[in-house]
Amino acid sequence: MAPRIHRLGLPLLTASVLALATACGGGGDGTAAESSAKPGEKIKLTVDLFGDFGFQPLYEEYKKTHPNIEIVENVTQFNDHHSNLVKRLATNAGAGDVAAVEVGYISTFTAQPGKFVDLKQYGLDKRQPEYLGWKWQQGLSKDGSQVLGLGTDVGGLAMCYRKDLFKKAGLPDDREKVSALWPTWEEYIATGKKFAAANVAGAKFVDSPGEIFRAMVNQAPVGLYDDQDTIIVESNPDVKKAWDLSNQITQEGLTAKLAAFSPPWNTGFAKGSFATIICPAWMTGFIQEQAKDSAGKWDIAAVPGGSGNSGGSHLMVPKQSKHPKEAAELIDFLTSKENQAKVFKEEGTFPSIPSLYDDPSIQTFTKPFFGDAPPSARSTPTPPRRSSRSTSARRRPTCAPPSATGSAASSRASRRRTRRGRRCSRTSRRSNELPSSRGHAEA
Repeated sequence: MAPRIHRLGLPLLTASVLALATACGGGGDGTAAESSAKPGEKIKLTVDLFGDFGFQPLYEEYKKTHPNIEIVENVTQFNDHHSNLVKRLATNAGAGDVAAVEVGYISTFTAQPGKFVDLKQYGLDKRQPEYLGWKWQQGLSKDGSQVLGLGTDVGGLAMCYRKDLFKKAGLPDDREKVSALWPTWEEYIATGKKFAAANVAGAKFVDSPGEIFRAMVNQAPVGLYDDQDTIIVESNPDVKKAWDLSNQITQEGLTAKLAAFSPPWNTGFAKGSFATIICPAWMTGFIQEQAKDSAGKWDIAAVPGGSGNSGGSHLMVPKQSKHPKEAAELIDFLTSKENQAKVFKEEGTFPSIPSLYDDPSIQTFTKPFFGDAPPSARSTPTPPRRSSRSTSARRRPTCAPPSATGSAASSRASRRRTRRGRRCSRTSRRSNELPSSRGHAEA
């Protein structure tokens, strides 16, 4: 099963799409109608996604107990998916029965509660105790009165690394010893300088400084915006530190200068072009897809700087749906505790239900591809920081690139390269730009 590429750098919506989002506002067409289907009548539910979420086996399982339900999954590229949803909400036509929304865009849509079904009317508010508090909050309307989406996953940060390249550089390759090399980002850079000094043929220490910048901003208490949604890039010392350290990585010659999700970056996994990469939970599936012959060479260590989160999605029901009740029931099924555990084991996407973190079936689950690294190898997902506001309200500040790599590649991955794939074109559009970390919604 191909991974869905998630979301390292959230692209900007075009001005026209932003205008449509503003035009949508919070209005709607009234309360969604109950399903008009008669008992046993055939119903077709359309699920709009932006990559392979690993839902196909779950659909088949669901249809065993709901034989009258036909499920059609539509997958489009990350940018197009969210832009199309904005447009379809504005025109009140064309949206699916279920729509996935990535965390970087969630505030765009929760600001329009009139355009979505309140899942509370179908009893899904009962799910609140199961979720991480901040993950649940992301799916609520701005006033907190409506449940507009249920979370699928979160992206606890880690650092994936090539054991064989570390050995060639004379560095330890055991994950605990590697984690001990870099409790801070400064020590991560110091380790990179040791790697560079070893002159490992064909390999740099890290793929791109941009993703390091985003990870550091994600870890900061406050990112690009303050609590009043004011841009504070120039005055925030944590952003300046992230910027300076990212530039240092380039100046020290530690980066392979590969645009994330571009074809050269994809092939870089198989070629061993870099020794480390920022690795949210969903990234493991993508590495396996791109580096099929590298099983056992990769491992997972702790991320420098402490814990952090990058990524995550919600499922929502546009009010256009002709079958909101059945759509809500399907969302309840797809996001259940049991099924989040199944998707984790297949796709590597980290559950947003914390009781699973201590579940023996999760704790003992390992991936041979990554040297049987356990889930505990990555950080516990933390509440997203105010890295950037939703792009629906304002464009993010544009920053100059930390590396002189020329124009950014604009590759977009196909569905089979997407889950998380949740998310192939995210950084490819502005690969070497250091603008925001992914636009996290408020916790």
